[in-house]
Amino acid sequence: MEEQQKYARLFNDIDSQALITLGVVLLSAIVLIIVSQRGLSWIGNRMHGQVRFRIFALVPMTRLLILITALAIIVPIIIEPSLRNMVTLLGALGLAIGFAMKDYVSSLIAGVVSAVELPYRPGDWVQIEDTYGEVKHVGLRTVDIQTPDDDLVYVPHLKLWDHAVYNANNGGTSLQCVASFYLHPEHEAGWVRKALRDVALTSAYLKFDQPIIVVAEEKPWGTHYRIRAYPVDPRQQFLFITDLTVRGKTVLSAAGVQSAMLPPDAALDTRNAVGSVYSRGGD
Repeated sequence: MEEQQKYARLFNDIDSQALITLGVVLLSAIVLIIVSQRGLSWIGNRMHGQVRFRIFALVPMTRLLILITALAIIVPIIIEPSLRNMVTLLGALGLAIGFAMKDYVSSLIAGVVSAVELPYRPGDWVQIEDTYGEVKHVGLRTVDIQTPDDDLVYVPHLKLWDHAVYNANNGGTSLQCVASFYLHPEHEAGWVRKALRDVALTSAYLKFDQPIIVVAEEKPWGTHYRIRAYPVDPRQQFLFITDLTVRGKTVLSAAGVQSAMLPPDAALDTRNAVGSVYSRGGD
């Protein structure tokens, strides 16, 4: 009988005053989350450079702090705060979570980890498995990625545990773009390299404070050239690559430089190089 009375005291008596307090806390948390997310997004969209990405990074952290604060207020109202009750409650929650919501809770825990380690934040361009695009929102369970084809992909945070995350700009404004050219082996390599560098230097999208590198690699079928450069804004990456490709082809064609004839087995070798957009760090 004594044990039953102890477990009966797991939950407090909920009266009208407690219900009102719970309602006020929940409503306040919802309002604060909505206001903070919209407010920070509004401010971030009007900022430029590094400040913009730092403000966006505050969105998931602010939401997490609000939820933790709300839970810290709600739990003592519902449950009598004692060691026995806490152990009992956590044990029951652990069993339920372990059997029914393993993947969901794994995503929530990974979401907390992502809010601390920041492998991605709004404004970053990331690739997770086959999904590449701009991070639009970092939720508690998923990260929302908008692809270049304007599809919104919801990727669960649990991918952090066993998949690599490729972050192209890593919270900064510098994102390296690569434009590829495949040329016939009979050409003046020094002139081609200088011409491709001039193509990058005269692009309207070029970020001048970052290096321009022209890489040449000899293949059995010809020479593979790559222009590595940075656009002013990461969102201009595809316009930048298109500009480099179109003007580069015009310059090379006017000089009589022929394109290489790639054999079928060279497709795999070049598939990831054409129009690739990867970076190793930001500002």
